[in-house]
Amino acid sequence: MPEKVVIIGSGPAGWTAAIYAARANLDPLVFEGAVSEENRQSGTLPLGQLALTTEVENFPGFPAGDLSGFLKSSLDEGHHYLADMHEKNGVSGPELMHLMRKQATNFGTRVVTDDIVEVDFGQRPFKLKSAGTDGEARQVEAQSVIIATGASANYLGLESEERFKNKGVSACAVCDGALPRFRNKPLVVVGGGDSAVEEADYLSKYASTVYLVHRRDKLRASRIMADRAKKNKKIDILWNTEVKEVLGDDDKGLTGVLLESTTGEPDREVEATGMFLAIGHTPNTGFLKGSLEMNDKGYLKWTVPFRTNTSVEGVFAAGDVSDDYYRQACTAAGTGCMAALDAERWLAGQDIIEEAVAGSYSNIGSEG
Repeated sequence: MPEKVVIIGSGPAGWTAAIYAARANLDPLVFEGAVSEENRQSGTLPLGQLALTTEVENFPGFPAGDLSGFLKSSLDEGHHYLADMHEKNGVSGPELMHLMRKQATNFGTRVVTDDIVEVDFGQRPFKLKSAGTDGEARQVEAQSVIIATGASANYLGLESEERFKNKGVSACAVCDGALPRFRNKPLVVVGGGDSAVEEADYLSKYASTVYLVHRRDKLRASRIMADRAKKNKKIDILWNTEVKEVLGDDDKGLTGVLLESTTGEPDREVEATGMFLAIGHTPNTGFLKGSLEMNDKGYLKWTVPFRTNTSVEGVFAAGDVSDDYYRQACTAAGTGCMAALDAERWLAGQDIIEEAVAGSYSNIGSEG
């Protein structure tokens, strides 16, 4: 029998979709991704990018506090180490993602720790093929599919950069900028587009100085954003420069960056406690091989306003894989909810499930 709904991806969007789909008796199957070196390098391990962050201060419902007791009572014994590591200052990224996963499985969500590597959306039921990285390659048929594979932040590719990820290197100022290690300290933002200026402007509220490192002599940002950067007294634009190395040690984390001139000037060191990358994101859509319509940046397009429908009926998209603007955990979770409701209603309209038992009609406003 084909699955009613298969969810591909395991970040906030994927688990929220699973929670809503499971509560609607759709018996969802989640492919959460494989635990592999390739996925580690590309930032696509199970639980999404949020699992690679430390403190999460802006997800509603998790203020600062000691969650160790809650974590032990909520998670399986195999994840009690999270409670032992808890630093009592709110929820961390890994903790939040494990809690979401557990909430989904509590309602009956089935989980496969493998990657979907091939899809056939040409006819229904849809056909999905997994890589078999967990030891068993699968051919799965599905009446509906929710794609929630996210987007990976682009990095410079330096070994020293990899060493200091979560120890000063970040790709999300909104997520991490207010953390204690960055307050009243010099910070570096790499990039020259609107996103880089937005990150620098945001960080200037917390940092002593923000060095905006750009490899050219003119920002790519829009005129209004470029003017904003130039007028901000806390932002120091370093023209014609690139990051050559990230500096630091195991105890202090990142302590500075070594900058290389693009015009032949001598290298220079800049003291900083953080380096924020704003050189774009890449949506994780390679496995789709162009089977769904995308925008000019490669993100999946919603083809119905304010709905998660894609260009193929019965296939829905949620989270950062279809969002090149907000890219926040709570917005991803919101669209995961939307995708589950959209899938359920579509299935009911196809007489694949009985409308009378379609859970979302009676469960809207009821949180589990």
